[in-house]
Amino acid sequence: MKPAPFRYAAPRSVGEALALLQEYGPKAKVLAGGQSLVPLLHMRLARPEVLVDINRIRALAYIRRRDDRLHIGALTRQRAVEASATVRRHVPLLWEAIRSVGHPQIRNRGTVGGSLAHADPAAELPAVVAALDAELVVAGPEGERVLSPEEFFTGYLTTALQPTELLVEIRFPPPGEGTGSAFVEVARRQGDFALVGVAAVLQRRDGAIGQARLAFTGVGPGPVRAREAERLLQGETATPRLFAQAAREASTRLEPPDDIHATAQYRRDLAAVLAHRALEAAWQRSRGRRR
Repeated sequence: MKPAPFRYAAPRSVGEALALLQEYGPKAKVLAGGQSLVPLLHMRLARPEVLVDINRIRALAYIRRRDDRLHIGALTRQRAVEASATVRRHVPLLWEAIRSVGHPQIRNRGTVGGSLAHADPAAELPAVVAALDAELVVAGPEGERVLSPEEFFTGYLTTALQPTELLVEIRFPPPGEGTGSAFVEVARRQGDFALVGVAAVLQRRDGAIGQARLAFTGVGPGPVRAREAERLLQGETATPRLFAQAAREASTRLEPPDDIHATAQYRRDLAAVLAHRALEAAWQRSRGRRR
């Protein structure tokens, strides 16, 4: 099937893109890597009046360290993140997770901002930004605003982005001394969306667990932080029994959907197993062990 007719615009600056979005509002769709939008166009599940192709806005494709934080432009290709030694060193959780996104051909075209703005509930990157408390920078006609992941992701395939706004940058805070992280997921086939994925971050403090963060994908309308499990871990001595307890605590509070791929109970059970594995790996890595 071919897409329904649409007008095509290819702005060369963020200002030009925002002017188009302000002119057409909800009648426009932003095209970045196109890995989700193009199939929707072909199936005519998306019928924009105007397609705003931002691929010529080179100012949105970068990986920079500034103020101890890692700044990634929204148009940065996923493959560039995967190949970046800077990302691997300073945000290893992102580096590890992005290798699970689709296949190499998809990562060659797919963008970091596009995946986040699409907000697929089974995607890897929303769980990563949730686990790392990253900042999402949104540009609009009134200027820029900075959102937390909890503010940005508002529901199934839905974000706080207004029709006149554009996600322009993602900022990752430094992991801190003694921090380890891990991302694990299970999918039916290599490259498929995950049935369940887990991002874990643990910071070692005086031999015990300082900060703990745990975020899931594939078990809700968006990324799910396991706050109660995190509180259970913080300040405690790390043991296999504690990690198992925290994993069970997190999984029992999940409300995943039943669908053709797995039952809700299967996803809960899987989430507990993966969370335990992710916590064990993150704790081991907090000692500075190499992957």
